[in-house]
Amino acid sequence: MIEAPSSPLPVSLAERISDAQRQAIAEAPRNQRLKLLADALALDEPKALAALAAASGLDVASNLQADDTALGLLPARLVHDYQLVPIAFGEKPDSDSDSPVPSAPLHLATAWPPEPVMADWIRTFTPRPLVWHLGVPEKIHHLILQHFGVGSGSLEGGDEDYVAPETLQQNEADVDEDAAVVRFVTDVISQAVSDEATDIHFEPQENQLTIRYRVDGLLVQVPVPENLRRFQDAIISRLKIMAKLNISEKRLPQDGRINFRAGSNVLDIRVATAPTIYAESVSLRLLNQKKEAYTMDRLGMSPDEQAQINHVLDYPHGIILVTGPTGSGKSTSLNAFLRKINSSDLRIITVEDPIEYEVPGVNQIQIRSEIGLTFANALRSILRQDPDVIMVGEIRDRDTADIAIRASLTGHLVFSTLHTNDAPGAITRLIDMGIEPFLVASAIELVIAQRLVRRLCHDCSRAEPVPAIKLKETMAILGLPESDAAGVTHLHNPVGCDRCRGTGYRGRIGLFEILKPTDELHDLVLKRESTRTLAECARANGMRTLGQSGWEKVKAGHTTLDEVLRVITVAEK
Repeated sequence: MIEAPSSPLPVSLAERISDAQRQAIAEAPRNQRLKLLADALALDEPKALAALAAASGLDVASNLQADDTALGLLPARLVHDYQLVPIAFGEKPDSDSDSPVPSAPLHLATAWPPEPVMADWIRTFTPRPLVWHLGVPEKIHHLILQHFGVGSGSLEGGDEDYVAPETLQQNEADVDEDAAVVRFVTDVISQAVSDEATDIHFEPQENQLTIRYRVDGLLVQVPVPENLRRFQDAIISRLKIMAKLNISEKRLPQDGRINFRAGSNVLDIRVATAPTIYAESVSLRLLNQKKEAYTMDRLGMSPDEQAQINHVLDYPHGIILVTGPTGSGKSTSLNAFLRKINSSDLRIITVEDPIEYEVPGVNQIQIRSEIGLTFANALRSILRQDPDVIMVGEIRDRDTADIAIRASLTGHLVFSTLHTNDAPGAITRLIDMGIEPFLVASAIELVIAQRLVRRLCHDCSRAEPVPAIKLKETMAILGLPESDAAGVTHLHNPVGCDRCRGTGYRGRIGLFEILKPTDELHDLVLKRESTRTLAECARANGMRTLGQSGWEKVKAGHTTLDEVLRVITVAEK
């Protein structure tokens, strides 16, 4: 076994940071070292990469593309372990075949300057001279996943030819197929956490097992190893074992939970299986218990929107509702509100299913319907616990709605969510549930409808001319006057770069429609007027619609017209 250097950092840079920072960089995975270096040097990552390249005597390769002719030279596990990938660089050497001549240099992009052990391993697989380049770690990792597949290093055969560095430290234990499947499932979940996915879907097809992540609200198919199909049954069984499900029952749907640790992340994973014509489909919902909480500013709320909400958060009683479809960030917004008002002189109790964020100092209750702990039953119990503020994860039925409304009228500030398309629709939804209009009108202090749109990558988005006809059509779809687009000739559009993995987007931002009931609206509620009538009254009294919020985000360069139309067109119709 060849020992790696004790310090992976060039001397000129090592002298600029502390011993503790050097140690942290040395112990971190290769694709995470640049971020640690950037933090230590107080630089952004592009500048830190440039400094690292200069100190290492290497160039930074941009717009990376894999060298298809060289991908088969190296085993997937080596590529994964060392975060390196063969790249196309310059002209291909002349040859009668697609494969380069043996003397042609092999250009390799790596996330961190190479160590001697890396070159030693590569020379066991190819005699070609090595030329090293540095690249953006995210892009290199993306190329590896794209061409080798997620977890391909785990399922790859031929372990006798290449043994991963960490495996050498395990007393050279034999790696059997079961262990490979365990590693593969761990790799798939860990990659989903890295990609900030909210869901993972394992979907058996006729001749393959498809894996998809839901990232930024959209499903993305995950590149998988070519030999995945033969491991399909073992992978599904492994997931069921982790969730403590009955692996012999394949005819009925089952639900379970997995507690999973990925580095510093602790996940509560909800598992649901469903029988399909080929095999069981398994869906995983990832709930990161320790993930960073969002503030209202980080959610994308403007100062004016925050001021409206903060004013109501100071009320001693009443109900605040957040509405929108599944995945629109309702629970995230409620969590931001709780953190805003959380203090030692308030007793805050929540009833959630599931608990998505842990809030220090708040009493959080997990719903367990199988033993009778429903939203309504938990809420009844909470009212005997002397709360000041109550959060109900979702109003699903008449009982929960009735208790929540009455609690808000008896001296409690209540937060909850509903599934409606817009803010005025929440009022008619409660009345449709059987709540008396006078109770609804008296209790509701604020209704917020929201959506999430993908945020443009700030590293590569650029302003481009926008056709006047497109603006006119968009204004009509969003229900906005054409005058709102006056003077607009350019809008930002996605381009794609190494930082955003070529998508043009990074993260999401919220669109908000905030309804503060007025006396006029109060009278219409008592008359059981339609949602359309309530919406017209709210707009006449200054409510900004989702369309207006989206247009403001587009003009500010945060997102695109296509994104706004994708998420709110249905609601506006």
